[in-house]
Amino acid sequence: MPKLKLSSAEMVAQSRARIREIETPELIALVDDPNTVIVDIRDIRERQRSGFIPGSFHAPRGMLEFWVDPDSPYFKEIFGEERQFVLHCASGWRSAISAATLCDMGFEVAHLREGFSTWEAQGGPVEFPEKP
Repeated sequence: MPKLKLSSAEMVAQSRARIREIETPELIALVDDPNTVIVDIRDIRERQRSGFIPGSFHAPRGMLEFWVDPDSPYFKEIFGEERQFVLHCASGWRSAISAATLCDMGFEVAHLREGFSTWEAQGGPVEFPEKP
């Protein structure tokens, strides 16, 4: 197996060094803030299995760069609003890399440092999708 020039862990560390990270208690306090959009970049199956932060907006990681770009045919209006955006994934790795990429694009965003994995244990509210 070839040696990678940069490991995923190194990518996360480099990303974290240059982005804004939010701790879980801080984001819990912002759940009902109308000026904050919590963006869940996890796979839809993760949201179904583990639940999600009430009011969060689901943006699959693979589409995120296209959804925030107003020149993209995939642009989503929510990303054109003057609000604070906070990304999260399960453990904070994907959201760190995604936040760094969006910052490189000129889009202001933060991410939940620990991800959703400790959200409920730290008192964060969780909703589950309704069963069909």
